[in-house]
Amino acid sequence: MSEQKPSLLQRGLDFACDIHPREVRATLGSFSLVLILMAAYYILRPVRDAMASDWSDAEVSVLWTLTFVFSVIAVSLYGNAVTRIRLRHLVPAVYGFFAATFVLFFIGIQTVTERTLLDKAFYVWISVFSLFHISVFWSFMADTWAKPQATRLFGFIGAGASVGAMLGPAFTALLAAEAGTDTLLLIGSAALVATLPLVYWLQRLKIADLDNAGLAAGARDFDYIGGNPLAGFTEFLRSPYLLGIGLFILLYTSLSSFIYFELKNLLEPYDRETRTQIWAAMDLAVNTLTVVIAAFATGRIANHLGLPFTLACVPAVICGGLLLLAAAPIVAVVVGIQIVRRAGNFAITRPGREMLFTAVDQETRYKAKPVIDIVVYRGGDMVNAWAFTGLTQGLGLGMAPVALIGAIIAACWGATGVYLGRRFSRELNPSDPHTK
Repeated sequence: MSEQKPSLLQRGLDFACDIHPREVRATLGSFSLVLILMAAYYILRPVRDAMASDWSDAEVSVLWTLTFVFSVIAVSLYGNAVTRIRLRHLVPAVYGFFAATFVLFFIGIQTVTERTLLDKAFYVWISVFSLFHISVFWSFMADTWAKPQATRLFGFIGAGASVGAMLGPAFTALLAAEAGTDTLLLIGSAALVATLPLVYWLQRLKIADLDNAGLAAGARDFDYIGGNPLAGFTEFLRSPYLLGIGLFILLYTSLSSFIYFELKNLLEPYDRETRTQIWAAMDLAVNTLTVVIAAFATGRIANHLGLPFTLACVPAVICGGLLLLAAAPIVAVVVGIQIVRRAGNFAITRPGREMLFTAVDQETRYKAKPVIDIVVYRGGDMVNAWAFTGLTQGLGLGMAPVALIGAIIAACWGATGVYLGRRFSRELNPSDPHTK
């Protein structure tokens, strides 16, 4: 009997990544889930970023400080939810909750006359959501896929985030002027609700297609994790591996914060609608570049060149770009670095970073991971926002000296990536002498 020829879909996926036939449905489901999640966020992100140009650097620094405070509170409440809500319903509950809050913001905007305070509250809340929804998604992914599968497929799955990040701002750029930015809140909320059936379907595929019921106490997948609601904080502080991931994120935020503030100030002369469209157009450009790299290159880079190279290559390129900026401190170079930084993060660094969490247990994935992804990230934002304000408004430094500082940070970021990649590789291939 002749073997059945692979379908056109299977051949297409084989071209993009190293995928096995039984992994196709779960891969496409994961791809679609993160696509919708990121589209929902990127519909709302330009609305948030357009507000920032109305406020001074000091005001935005205060808002980033408040974002950090509310992130700590949100992660603590989420840790409590992890101990009390069955895992089957945990992820849908998070997305349903955020969808409801966006509806409440829409209602509030329609009822108040002076909306400055509500705008600032929305800015903070979207900033909390921007990390929370994707952190929970990757926790779910790390609990669904085994380590070898993650190395092969997380790059392609991550490309779904890039596609969503293209569709969201494209939608916003087209409708912001005609429908108004407020209506986008309802559209983002509806998109989040649409993810709930996908989450439940992927939970079934984890066992039916992937045969991964035994992953990290996976037999309890639909039960409670239990334990201490604040265990994520203590586990993070006790583990050198998790501290290394936290440092990796902290160094990344140093660069992203500085570049964000420079761009914010450059857009000050424009009105809010124009800023919204410009931010949306930048997002569209970044994610168009990202999707090609993530879909066709990231998995091969991680699988063939190893995770140390995967985590260090983008920091190395950014380091070179910042040295160029120090020599030629012009706006065009800042924009170029921003595009490369964000595209490289979405396509290569972020999927590589998420592979690291397949090497930890289930409780760490759901409790300690949000501490790293959200609290450490927003803590870094807060510190770096004030650092930028101090360097520019306090010391009067221009782009060139700030770029030199950034190049040093990028080099440290890359070195941390090499360390983490080697730790992961030792666990994946303990007999490989190159990972010693």
